Amino acid sequence: MLLVRADNLGDVVMLTPAIRALRAFAPRARFDLLASPAGAAAAPLIPELDDVLAVPAIWQQLPGPGDGAGAREREWALVERIRGRGYDTMLVFTSFSQSPWPAAHLGLLAGVGTRVVHSREFGGAVATHWVTPPPDDTHQVDRGLDLLAAVGVPARGGRLRLRIPDADVRAAAELLGQPAPFALVVPGASCSARRYPAERFGAAAAAIAAAGLPVRVAGPEDEAALVADVVRAAAHPRVSALPATTLPRFAAVVARAAVALTNNSGGMHLADALGTPVVAAYAGTEQIGDMRPRTVPAALLGVTVPCSPCRLLRCPYRHECLDVPPERLAAAACELAGA
Repeated sequence: MLLVRADNLGDVVMLTPAIRALRAFAPRARFDLLASPAGAAAAPLIPELDDVLAVPAIWQQLPGPGDGAGAREREWALVERIRGRGYDTMLVFTSFSQSPWPAAHLGLLAGVGTRVVHSREFGGAVATHWVTPPPDDTHQVDRGLDLLAAVGVPARGGRLRLRIPDADVRAAAELLGQPAPFALVVPGASCSARRYPAERFGAAAAAIAAAGLPVRVAGPEDEAALVADVVRAAAHPRVSALPATTLPRFAAVVARAAVALTNNSGGMHLADALGTPVVAAYAGTEQIGDMRPRTVPAALLGVTVPCSPCRLLRCPYRHECLDVPPERLAAAACELAGA
């Protein structure tokens, strides 16, 4: 069976209750996940999966002049890759604002016999089963479980859960050194519209450090400059950067933190899945209700603005929804960490 969640890291993390339910329902079945490279990075933390296909979502890319032929070739290559694996069933998981039809069309072209989607629209031959979706404000975890319920798979609970390999737990312990409590700042996000300013994250980190809780700042390799900007803005001896590492080792760092400060991004969902209290600078790109952490204590800080939820990748205004004083983030973090 091929599960499709062609989105970001947090979306795959929020799919874990559905993956767990599928494995419990059909323990001998094969479950592969098709996800973006960012989402596929979570696969080592999800033992219920057999394999992952890391594929940039062609239908989510906006081709420039002359890119059409290349996009077609890449899509046909993906069709043949899916066909070669002989899947009999495809489940397409989406958020309420996403169309399932491009992914389902891939399944049709690849000869996948059963293609199940959420849609209020008639799908013709593209999907074999289209399920009426739940209300738009349904949490993404529950939305995934709703699709399964429609095909007879019972839920096994809605808690996010990841399993960190022992080797990565040990590597994170070596990376962190002294096992003292610390706050973790994760300043990155998949788009600028959800990114709290680095200088404000730095000010929040400095305030937390001044209250007595050391702060580590972390992110992937392509966010090294952002991590450095936060540390520079903090200008405090107890605020330091962690080197970029693999996602499983980063997850082990998140699990060790007393509190995590994030955007409404993958870092927030990792913290929720790993039992770490989280303070999120929550942009107005999404409704809070369908993405919020539900497993751990959480403070979601943002400003209500008329343009929210905008679903945009880049804010065309002045990011008023994230005009949250860094002192508020610091105070919330210290409270959740007991500092």
